[in-house]
Amino acid sequence: MKKQLISLCMVLGTMAFAQYSDETRFGIKAGGNLSNITDGDSKSKPGFYGGVFVNIPISEAFNIQPEAVYSQQGAKLKDDYDFVGYTITNMKQTLGYINVPVMVQYNATPEFYLEAGPEFGLLINAQASGDINGTSNKVSNKDGLKTFNFGLGFGLGYRFSSNIGINARYIAGLSNIVKNSGGEISKNTNFQLGLNYYF
Repeated sequence: MKKQLISLCMVLGTMAFAQYSDETRFGIKAGGNLSNITDGDSKSKPGFYGGVFVNIPISEAFNIQPEAVYSQQGAKLKDDYDFVGYTITNMKQTLGYINVPVMVQYNATPEFYLEAGPEFGLLINAQASGDINGTSNKVSNKDGLKTFNFGLGFGLGYRFSSNIGINARYIAGLSNIVKNSGGEISKNTNFQLGLNYYF
């Protein structure tokens, strides 16, 4: 009887594992960002994101979704200002990251889910731009910024069908992005809204 019970448990466990493994799905995602930098002098800047993901069910209620996403982030300067005879306007910082979120999703219903998890970012380009006395200027300032970024994401999503879904996510930066900040802390924040396509 004991051997039969163990055998039954093994069969059921194998069936359950096979069921969830079969439901692992790959997909692509894209949408818009509204990002900022928490230094007190900036305001939100629009951008975009796009990438790939794999959605892995680990139980009936929970999925894990690792992603690899290119994300255009940054901020705009709140106000124009004058500096030793120069009038500086339309200043903005554009940051390009390869982000790797690892989200744990709770399926509240078959269609609707909540999610949370860490996000690891690698800075691949950075550009400061603005107008000085009416002339446009752009300069790379990647050397003054830290390569690695860490944040925590919270979001929700809805699956309209087996292939199409919508997702909204807020990522709060937890690490200082500036190398020599002089004691000031500057962190990324980012709100994302976009579509997921499941293969």
